[in-house]
Amino acid sequence: MTAFDYDVVIVGLGPTGLTLANLLGRRGVSVLVLEREPEYYGLARAVYTDDEGMRVFQTAGAADELAADMNIDSTVQWVRGDGSVLAQFHQTDRPLGWPVVNFLYQPYLENTLERALDRYPHVTVRRGREVLDFDQNNESVNVEHVECRGTGYGKSSHDTDPRTTERVRTKFLVGCDGGRSIVRTNLGIDMNGTSFPERWLVVDLKAKDGIDAFRHLPYFNFVCDPVLPIVSCPQPDRHHRFEFMLSESQTKEEMEEPETVRRYLARFVDPDEVEVLRKLVYTFNAVVADRWRDRRILIAGDAAHMTPQFIGQGMNSGVRDADNLSWKLGAIIKHGADLRILDSYESERRPHAKAMIDLSVLNKNIVSIDNRLIAAARDVGLTTALRVPGLAGWIRGAKMKPRPRFRRGAYLGLPRPRLRGSAGTLAPQPDVRTYDGHRLRFDDVLGLEFAIIGRGVDPRAVLEPEDIAVLRALGTRFVTVYPLGGRPQGEPGDGRSSGDDYSDIEDHTGALTKWLGKAGVGSAGMLLLRPDRYVFGTATATQGSTLVKELVGQLGLTSVRSPTADANLRYAFDTTVTAGNAPDSAQGAAR
Repeated sequence: MTAFDYDVVIVGLGPTGLTLANLLGRRGVSVLVLEREPEYYGLARAVYTDDEGMRVFQTAGAADELAADMNIDSTVQWVRGDGSVLAQFHQTDRPLGWPVVNFLYQPYLENTLERALDRYPHVTVRRGREVLDFDQNNESVNVEHVECRGTGYGKSSHDTDPRTTERVRTKFLVGCDGGRSIVRTNLGIDMNGTSFPERWLVVDLKAKDGIDAFRHLPYFNFVCDPVLPIVSCPQPDRHHRFEFMLSESQTKEEMEEPETVRRYLARFVDPDEVEVLRKLVYTFNAVVADRWRDRRILIAGDAAHMTPQFIGQGMNSGVRDADNLSWKLGAIIKHGADLRILDSYESERRPHAKAMIDLSVLNKNIVSIDNRLIAAARDVGLTTALRVPGLAGWIRGAKMKPRPRFRRGAYLGLPRPRLRGSAGTLAPQPDVRTYDGHRLRFDDVLGLEFAIIGRGVDPRAVLEPEDIAVLRALGTRFVTVYPLGGRPQGEPGDGRSSGDDYSDIEDHTGALTKWLGKAGVGSAGMLLLRPDRYVFGTATATQGSTLVKELVGQLGLTSVRSPTADANLRYAFDTTVTAGNAPDSAQGAAR
């Protein structure tokens, strides 16, 4: 047996665990995934993903296959009880390269992501294995797990056989095991926030063969009816979901009765034309774990934060966690980065996850008003807002969604020296054009790790050789962006355009050039992107070495091995630099 059985053990095979396993697998990290349930659940819970989530799935190499099974670019509406529209939003712009509104059927998504893991022989999935206990030291985590024969998804009672107990040694343990996380519970981490008393009946349906039972329900509707607030959600492949808010007098048993479900459905569809796949009364929580990391053990997804379903961001918050965590674990495991970079996982992700929770609660409060007078005031407020210039566009474009932008002083990257600086913000993803006329999504040019982008210049032409070697050792891709019609012409090149780690692209839409200008990247300037496409920092042509040294410093590397020389490249600099707090000397490079 080697010193470590696996680099990372993931507990839980839901969307967060699946995404994390795919991202780590693609980075060459060995992974064991332990899932308590012996069989796949097979029913829908999450129904929506946004453009940020699709971009992460793109990094995981699965987005196009997932998109083929989605209902994309749907309109979202707030409607009255009679179906008349109060407000709509529909965003056809794709600043991140994907639609903002994508409705999904979760079993299809999870099946696709699990199949994708077959590409990685270094990723092992073991179903029917329950984690019993774990312990850690400064170097590793020991995880004890046992065979588990479940009595049904989500049940607390499981049949385990102690004779099947195994222990594995891993470098990191990540709990992606949901709201009842055994990892979080065993670490003694509490969750704080609000538990809401409102109960909702969720009914998942599928139209019977040959019947278009939901053709008249093409859009996602928040039915703002004070008598009976309802959510109506279209899903792919003739699936649909309804959620009905219960009154205080209605019981769970009454609402889950087939005749009650049939009566509620009859308001919208012919009950004889649909199959009821699931019916369940539930409540919801808006809570966040007190801490997301204990040395080498971390939690993600619902184990770290639970989001009410009213803006469909619960699953997506977990997918963002996986994206943030995967490259940092990879940097530690593959390149020897310091363990302290994991401190930035929570400091970067917690504020955004909490903002999504707050927006979801706000929308819940708008939809679930059951007082007629207050509901009438809400209706007047919404319709009036849609007549106000600027505010109407803000609502219809869904601009209330929290921006993917880290808080100043709380992220891994150069400080943001001005209010609208680019460091710590998510880069756009426009289509770009290769020299031979092919169009690609921007991320497909950037590769999987860091990327350094030169505006009209090959970054390798202005960086020092030792800086280039360090960046190459970290798997960095070098990219030149030319404006439309701005490629060098008429003279042979100098040979720098060759190399597997280099791409030159033409910004035929102008979106990338415009963004680089707003980011303060002038002619021959550079911008360094993290693997999750957030901006680490920018530099002029003469300040590239400072940018590279700050990257190495914030990763906590005292040396990195050059892939082209049998030697370690060493830097003499202050290794006490902390995430988001680079020294003043680097702030000039960031301007």
